[in-house]
Order: sequence, then C-alpha cells, then structure tokens
Amino acid sequence: MAIPAISLEETLVARAQQGDRGAFAELARLHYPGVLRVVYHLCGNTQVAEDAAQEAFLRAWLHLSEYRLGGLLRSWLYRIAVNAALDMLRREARLAPMDLEDLPLADRSPLPEAAYIEQERVALIRKAVAGLPPASRAVLVLREYSGLSYQEIAAALEIPIGTVMSRLNYARGQLREKLQFQLTRHSELAEVENG
Repeated sequence: MAIPAISLEETLVARAQQGDRGAFAELARLHYPGVLRVVYHLCGNTQVAEDAAQEAFLRAWLHLSEYRLGGLLRSWLYRIAVNAALDMLRREARLAPMDLEDLPLADRSPLPEAAYIEQERVALIRKAVAGLPPASRAVLVLREYSGLSYQEIAAALEIPIGTVMSRLNYARGQLREKLQFQLTRHSELAEVENG
C-alpha cells in the first residue's frame, strides 16, 4: 500500500503549526488574494477589506493549532475571513459602499461614456450586494466571486448544504428584485447616450 504524498500546503501547515513563521507567511502569500477578494465583496470597501484580510490571517495564525491536516485550508481560511469581515462591518457605524472612483473598470473601452456607464452598472450591483443580509451576502460572495462549491461553502461557514442553497437562492432573488428596474433603466439610458 502506497503512502499518500503530502502536498506542499500540508507541509507548510505542519511547519507553521510547529511555530515556523516563514511557513505561515508562505501560506498567507498563497491565499491572500482569495481571502482579500472574499472580504472585499463582503465589505465593498478596499480599506476595510484589507484590514479584514489582515485580521483573518492574524486569527488564522493564532488558531492554527485547531486546523486539522487533510481538510481544505482554503475553506478554513475563508470561514475565518468571512467572520472577520462581518465583525468589522458590525463595528463600522455604517456600511459605506466603495466610492465610484475606486471601482475597477470591467470594460476598458476607449469611449469614456462607455466606461462611465459600465462603472455605474458595477456600482449598482455592488450596492445591491452590500444591502443583502450578512448571511446571504457571505454565501453569494463565496459562490459567485470566489467560485466555491456548495460543499466548500458549507464547510467554510459551518452550515448545512441545504442552508447554503436556500441562502443563495434568497440572495439571488433579492438581487434580481433590487436590480431589475435599475439595470433596465440603466441600459435604456446607455442606449440613448450611445444612440
């Protein structure tokens, strides 16, 4: 019987659990982009997202002994990140959506009008996502922005798969309801301006 190969990630986790800060720094480097993306979509604010991501990795370091090898490190880190982001949002006096000038342009069209219209559309969507209840927003962000499977989301949030599916369905329905009129109107305005 062959002994299963130990992945680089498992080796780094084992070393980090023994106090090797360099190994943990490498794990953080590997997972930081994904964690930042998750908390950014939960918070809608670059600075809050960066703070929440740093808080998540600090918590992960402090609780690394609780992680069991063989599990999905990404799901474990995302659970910590979601909790850190939600804690930060609770501490904030208000949820401040990202300023329009901070939005990345999804459409790098040479026409400034098209770029502005796309920016407005993205801002509408982000505002609608930010307006969802935290539990539904977390499931939606992990599924749509991070590409996690239902099983990974269930593991990350420590909820049953049925709850993942119902929260995701609720979040999508709420977004559809909130955005249907606004995006239709937005598209009509874009056609008038380009037409």
